[in-house]
Amino acid sequence: MKIPHYIFFLFISLKSFAQVENQKKEQDSIKKEVLNEIVITASRRSEKLMQSPISIEQLKSAEAKNMGAPSIFEALENVKGVQIITPSLGFKVINTRGFANTTNVRFAQLVDGIDNQAPHLGAPIANALGANDLDIDKIEIIPGTASALYGLNSINGLANIQTKNPFEYQGISIQQLTGVNHVGNIDRFSPKIYSQFNLRYAQAFSEKIAVKFNASTTGGTDWIADDRTDLAPSLNASTNLYGADNPAFDEVNGYGNESANRKTLSLNGKNYVVARTGYRETDISDYDIKNYKADVGFYFRPKKDHELAVTYKTVLINTIYQRSNRFTLDNYTLNQFAVDYHTPVFQVKGYVTSENTGDSYNMRSLAENMDRAYKSDDKWFADYSTAYKNAVANGSSVADAHRIARTTSDQGRFEPGTPAYEAKKEELININNWDIGAALRVKSSLVHAEGLLNWDKLFADFFQKIDAKLLSGFDYRTYIIVPDGNYFINPVHADENLTYQKTGAFTQLTKDLFNQKLRLGATLRMDKADYFEAKFTPQFTAVYSPKETINFRASYQNGYRFPSIFEGFSNVNSGGVKRVGGLRIMSDGIFENSYTKASIDKFQSQVNSDVNTNGLTQAAAIAKNQGTLQKNPYTYLKPEFVNSFEFGFRGIALNKTLFIDADFYYNAYKNFIAQVEASIPNTTDLAQIPTALYSKTTQNRYRLWTNSKSKIYNYGGSLGLKYRISEMFTALGNLTYTKLDRTDDKDGLEDGFNTPEFNVNGTLMAENIWKNLGASASARYQNNYDYVSFLVSGNVPAYWTMDAQINYNFKKSGLTTKLGGTNILNKAYTSILGGPSIGGLYYLSLVWEIRKI
Repeated sequence: MKIPHYIFFLFISLKSFAQVENQKKEQDSIKKEVLNEIVITASRRSEKLMQSPISIEQLKSAEAKNMGAPSIFEALENVKGVQIITPSLGFKVINTRGFANTTNVRFAQLVDGIDNQAPHLGAPIANALGANDLDIDKIEIIPGTASALYGLNSINGLANIQTKNPFEYQGISIQQLTGVNHVGNIDRFSPKIYSQFNLRYAQAFSEKIAVKFNASTTGGTDWIADDRTDLAPSLNASTNLYGADNPAFDEVNGYGNESANRKTLSLNGKNYVVARTGYRETDISDYDIKNYKADVGFYFRPKKDHELAVTYKTVLINTIYQRSNRFTLDNYTLNQFAVDYHTPVFQVKGYVTSENTGDSYNMRSLAENMDRAYKSDDKWFADYSTAYKNAVANGSSVADAHRIARTTSDQGRFEPGTPAYEAKKEELININNWDIGAALRVKSSLVHAEGLLNWDKLFADFFQKIDAKLLSGFDYRTYIIVPDGNYFINPVHADENLTYQKTGAFTQLTKDLFNQKLRLGATLRMDKADYFEAKFTPQFTAVYSPKETINFRASYQNGYRFPSIFEGFSNVNSGGVKRVGGLRIMSDGIFENSYTKASIDKFQSQVNSDVNTNGLTQAAAIAKNQGTLQKNPYTYLKPEFVNSFEFGFRGIALNKTLFIDADFYYNAYKNFIAQVEASIPNTTDLAQIPTALYSKTTQNRYRLWTNSKSKIYNYGGSLGLKYRISEMFTALGNLTYTKLDRTDDKDGLEDGFNTPEFNVNGTLMAENIWKNLGASASARYQNNYDYVSFLVSGNVPAYWTMDAQINYNFKKSGLTTKLGGTNILNKAYTSILGGPSIGGLYYLSLVWEIRKI
């Protein structure tokens, strides 16, 4: 691992800072701060951080304000063990401990314990339903399996955003953040303004009644995705056509020229794979970001420690979203209504989240159907063949003949920016069938209820005598999807909504021993989902604290993840390839009668090679290579499963100025939910099946959700340090190591690990340098890693980046100014393949807080 010297310099400088400052002021102890830290997410009850039985990270709002990131959500990149990927400026995805994905169905995001996922995805749209910066108190993160207590989709971890209670945090707060990106000619845009406005109002009218209101707007120009790497460089290798000469050229961020848009043409005795021309993302996306959200809450305390909260949230999103394709989210809305009542003894909670994709559309479908709108595939390929043969007859070389054929066939094509193009685009993005249009029209909702009971509070005397605690909980959830005919259908009752139900319950017992130096814990959870048998999830924990400043912890648990709505029930027409959910109710008969795309691609390549280089006829080449074809060995969906072991240490050292937090884990996965592409030939005649599978026009193509047969093992660890150099200076640093150990019975379907092996963060913060002036500088590094997805697979280059800020607090007026930047050296990088190139963002933030109303 090669760490840039800038990061090394940041850490090596800490010693000299400490020496200078120690001559001026006494060191400030970090002991009091750490020992008083309370977390609630690790065990679903309040407990001291030093007694937490599993790894848990936290980022407080006050600490995030002293970092260079423009928001606390983005500042999570500095937290130990956290990986954030950036499909767009308005869409950042959190993950921990491997298997990152832009639709991260393995990592749950909560706000005050309420899931903020988009129902049809089974994963959150970044921080869309999250709180704005002014209302966030802190964010707690469990890096690793949290299934025993939370179920949900927390097999990889969980983040819980905790907001400020209006009884304790009253007043009006206003923030205006104005910045600029696309600086320094890093892409085709000139510098663009980025703006974010946040408002928070909270007031307690008495000891019993309070209200809270938040609102946010975000606007700007997104980062550009314009990777022109060829994804099909070897499809015409047997005819020595590479690079710009390759007639199957498929740019990463060019759409409409993928596998479904190709055809093998026999031209003058040679077979060539030829793709339609397609369009670049820069041609079909305007990259405008316009996001709005607001929430209102009513809070009632009938008596001490009893509180009722009734909240409503609404979100309007206009940004770019990435999954197996890239989407433009346009007028996409989420709404959530929640009721929560909690006391020291019990808590009950219920909420409804609804989703409407509005005028959103699929960029790939738009591109390929824009091509087909002016000329059908059959007509285009016929024109191409004729033009190629004519060019060769007129003396052109093979490469030039292909260029002439494309130019000739593309005559009359809709050109971006023209009125005809814009009119056709408007038509296509409103057709809800991806075989002929591009619209994404989904309406969905989820209804959730849960409860917790603290038995040790209900029977306090008994549990105090035995020095134990007992917690039980239940949850129930129903997903409701309105069939749209393209994305979802109800295969049983076509005129009724599609529903999918999950139920879970758990009990957790903890027992203190040896004068509370040892705490043992055991949890058992049961989950049941429609179409699956009940699954049981145990967790065992141990925390040993020989003294209050030292903590050793160990845990074992397993976890299940049931398929999301999209994985189980999708029915998407997508450019001649139907994506079908993996439940038998959706894909009955397809698995048993299909052949894998991997074997079909290999078979077609072998046939073309024999025709082009060995002089065989097409029929002879098909007969020779038909043994390459393989029946689909996969079957209907089962839940994912993980076994997880973890060990950790927390301690305070160096005269109470250094906090150390380290962890190590080992995970074993099986039944990974993934996708396989397969085709059913349009014949049952065994002798004709190879011929049918050689041509795309005589087969039905599918992309099916199924389970990988691989067993996957990964391990890793992280080390976090917080060093109070002096009363003025604090240094934060962490190193995360994440390793894919091995894969047994590898079948190629396992999800991409998609995680760098090393991730290093370092931050130096200074408070009250002069009066109320503060500053900080952060550096991040991650090494290169392999990224695997259906959109693109390859290697993400290593990168390092720096953030910095200075702030000043005008205490009398309540105004805080912050001048900062992310990636301040403006060295463009990508966090995932297919995603945008990320440059510098420079901003000025003004926060005005009126404490009393």
